[in-house]
Amino acid sequence: MKSQKYFIFLLILLFAFAMQARAQSHSSTYETQIQEWIDHWTKAFHEGNVDAIMALYSPDVIAYDIVPPLQFIGAQAYRKDYIEFLAQYNGPIDVEVRDLHIFADRDVAFAQGLERFSGTLKSGEKSDLWLRFTSGFRKINGKWLNVHDHVSVPTDFETGKSRLDLKP
Repeated sequence: MKSQKYFIFLLILLFAFAMQARAQSHSSTYETQIQEWIDHWTKAFHEGNVDAIMALYSPDVIAYDIVPPLQFIGAQAYRKDYIEFLAQYNGPIDVEVRDLHIFADRDVAFAQGLERFSGTLKSGEKSDLWLRFTSGFRKINGKWLNVHDHVSVPTDFETGKSRLDLKP
């Protein structure tokens, strides 16, 4: 009887380890999928391809960007924000993602980190700035879509101005 209890305990323990390994494997797969999403976004952004960028977003995305208004509700509003931002540049915008952290499960994920945008403005001036970002994702009809973006920069409360000059 005692050996039967140990055997059952051992089976339960092995089952728990197997389930944990399976969950970690799936989590790793989901994280890889979000990394691929970020890679697609970075490429589309570099190329200034608004259609490719917006294909990665949910139609009902809500975004908080560093420019007014306080929020962009829906893909059409966010598309306009992208068009206006990209129109400020002459040629491609280089994007570097640093300190990236991805947390992903079966159908919900988020990523956070720092992004560097550098390029040449239409005025000929060089642009080089770091931003903080957090993006929320949902798997919708088998495809990861961004449902929430939050982009920010630190604020100097003494002057009330954004600090676009900071670097990690």
